[in-house]
Amino acid sequence: MQKILLRNWVSTAPEGKEKFSWYGPGLMWMLSAVGTGSLLFTPRVASLYQYQLLWLMLLVVFLMWVMIREMARFSVVTGYTMLEGMHTLKGPRDWAIWVIYLPQLIAAAVGVAGLCAVVGSTMGDFLPGGNQTYELLVLVVCTGLTATGRYAFLEGISRNMAILLLLLVVVSAAVVFPGISRVTSGFQIQWPADPDLYVILPWVGTIMAGSMGIVWFGYWTATRGYGGGLAGREGDEEVVDRQNKSKYESQARQTRIRRAGDWLPVTSGTAALGTIAGLIVLVSFMVLGAELLAPKNLLPQGTDVAVDLAVMLSDIWGPTGKWLMIAIVVIALAGSVLANQDGWGRSFADMTLILLRSQRYAKSPGPIVRIVRNLECRMDCRLLTRLAFKRFYIAAVTGIIPAIILIIFKDPVKVMSASGIIAAAHTPFIVFLALYVNVTRLPKTLRPSGFYVASMMFAGLFYLGFAVLYILA
Repeated sequence: MQKILLRNWVSTAPEGKEKFSWYGPGLMWMLSAVGTGSLLFTPRVASLYQYQLLWLMLLVVFLMWVMIREMARFSVVTGYTMLEGMHTLKGPRDWAIWVIYLPQLIAAAVGVAGLCAVVGSTMGDFLPGGNQTYELLVLVVCTGLTATGRYAFLEGISRNMAILLLLLVVVSAAVVFPGISRVTSGFQIQWPADPDLYVILPWVGTIMAGSMGIVWFGYWTATRGYGGGLAGREGDEEVVDRQNKSKYESQARQTRIRRAGDWLPVTSGTAALGTIAGLIVLVSFMVLGAELLAPKNLLPQGTDVAVDLAVMLSDIWGPTGKWLMIAIVVIALAGSVLANQDGWGRSFADMTLILLRSQRYAKSPGPIVRIVRNLECRMDCRLLTRLAFKRFYIAAVTGIIPAIILIIFKDPVKVMSASGIIAAAHTPFIVFLALYVNVTRLPKTLRPSGFYVASMMFAGLFYLGFAVLYILA
């Protein structure tokens, strides 16, 4: 056991050509992050404003690179998630975790409901039956697969379909490309004369990763061995022997810190490659919106963005292009539902274990832990494990509550807009907390430089300003 822990912790960064084997998966992660926000909102923004807000998109992509890079720094250096770093902050117990946890419960339910609405409504436009039937069907199937952990095969198919979707979009944008001068006119900082913040703000909030997506990037790098792997999180099935685990971790910590400096450039390169690939996709969606939707004064409502783009792509590729686009959108975004349910389930499980930690390891546990342990004895199973909490959150927060939302609300754009607005408003808190953790909890030589501190501060203020602007409007 001790050798396994040390082997997972002590790892050197790959050198030379081998580095590309670490950058490649990062590209896949960011491409998967370019999901419904790009598909639903970017063409809508381009239909209204053409290329006027290209500069804003470029700025957000740069800030996204900075944020995901810095979010992964703590995990690369320490082997713990950023949530564990926030757990160490002074003040009321776990106040920072609560700041993340409560708003994200809402964002998770609304976000999954919006994704299912997009997929189900797109199916309903071309298949017999009502949209709501397909929306709920997609939600039930995805929740069942994610909660039971039996979605790897479907996830692989959806990932490949997502890549095919992105390639189709990029090639289609190249076909209708209006010329470099028209597109680069969007580099000039300008603001629409009559801005619709209910269109712009959700777009800003969902460009690439969103508020919780920047936290997930830190998970992603650590679980794939960056810096030596993620050593600070409990396994799915067992309760950690914290006394012995701390002993072994302390033996490896200094070695890990010495080698973290080699891993940080790899992490930075992975984030840069992913954001550049994501930017190409975003620009492609903007070109399609500006060149196919805007000339017809078409601002699609509901899921009509995917449908209208598919119909217009038939002018380029014929009927095959139309139906290929529809099939790819449905399968790729169904994969996004799986990925979001899994990501939020893992994150909420980790946050719950942190919040209950003082009770779980206390000699006299609190009332919640006592009740759960009594249930464990009666049911002859473990309920205070990461896997149990993950399944609970997938079923309840990303399953039952989204179903209620889908039944009550009919417009998926409004549902996704609410999710995007929550993301934009919540991002400043996550950014400022992560920056404070990195500056105060890491060794001086591995803390963010002045450039990254200033960039993170600007990112937090940028998203805070948009949130305030929307509230005032």
